[in-house]
Amino acid sequence: MPELRDCIVLHGPDLVPHRARRFAWVHDSITAIELDAPCHQLDDGALVVMPGMYNGHTHLGDSALPDGAAGLTLEEAFFRPDGYKYRELARLSADEHLPHLFAHLRYMARCGIVGHIDFREQGLAGARLLRAAANTAGIESIILSQFDRPPFSADELRANSAPLPAPARDELLAILEVADGFSESTINDLTDPAWREIAAITSTRHKLRAIHCLENAGYRDTSLAISGRGDLARALDVFDPHLIVHLTVANADEIALMARSRKTAVINPRANATLGLPLPPVADLLRAGVNLLIGTDNGMLNSPALFAELDFAWKLARSQAGDPREPDPAAILKMATSNIRAALGGDHFGYLAHGLPATFVVLDFHAEHLRATRHIHASIVGRVTPADVLATYRSGRELWRAASFNW
Repeated sequence: MPELRDCIVLHGPDLVPHRARRFAWVHDSITAIELDAPCHQLDDGALVVMPGMYNGHTHLGDSALPDGAAGLTLEEAFFRPDGYKYRELARLSADEHLPHLFAHLRYMARCGIVGHIDFREQGLAGARLLRAAANTAGIESIILSQFDRPPFSADELRANSAPLPAPARDELLAILEVADGFSESTINDLTDPAWREIAAITSTRHKLRAIHCLENAGYRDTSLAISGRGDLARALDVFDPHLIVHLTVANADEIALMARSRKTAVINPRANATLGLPLPPVADLLRAGVNLLIGTDNGMLNSPALFAELDFAWKLARSQAGDPREPDPAAILKMATSNIRAALGGDHFGYLAHGLPATFVVLDFHAEHLRATRHIHASIVGRVTPADVLATYRSGRELWRAASFNW
């Protein structure tokens, strides 16, 4: 039976650090956590066991193009059909593309990530390619696909009355045989009748739905012109998404609407900053009680590692709150761990307890910059780097382990 002794375990949904005499697992499940008192600071280091992290929003396809979007606007880099991303991905064969996907999945495991929610381009072929890479790497890729090509003309989108064309419906059904769900880029990419049909099809097949909303004011303005509603209100009405990504320019009314919906939002502050966009209202979303995940967005923009994202989000939220006490760093860490439970359910717990999946990360708090921490949560969010990850496990499977680390 593999086990760790005399360590710190972040236990339960609130990630409370406890000294633990023993942390053990057999096959895919935690079989023992022998806890002592809570422990929030260290004097001479320890191994720290935390839940495996989930990257709530990736576009891993364009990880083949690192920093390809440098100097480009959101529209120039990412909009179909002529954005840089779509042009360059179309030039890659599957054999050329697959090693990039696998390499970035392996890197995520090295950074303590056990799963990610990917908004995968290139239709059915794109979903199949990422599934193949994930099956080898062992990381859970929750794949949300989009149509390979836009199914409506600009005139049809403005009229907002056309149903989903038959070829697009056939493509959707094929995609859903491979993918875990569906997400176009914005609610403005399809007509309301098409969105309602997609919502019905995905509901019948128990698939996830997600959408990008309020990444910039143009999303809202275009939706208002087409439907008389902003893009968030329209998305909630016609598509009923499980996940809503960005909310970068959400105003007070939209934050209140998001909170009332009880949907999960995914913030991506570094990607927004890289593109010169406003930063998401993290403090206001937390105060409103919105369940938040955190993601790194496009591989072209950012490394998929989450520690840098957590650090940036925590400092951003404190600046927005104007209070060094708010938010607590545990609230930020939950965005990559236990908040996944409300979003995905099933065996996605995002926390550690007896009998739950053995999905965890071992951190080296013997390192010089961590061994005398006065606040374990704050150090994980603000000081830990990928170099401090000693091992990453998902349901008992070793995804990555440092060569120097032995049980």
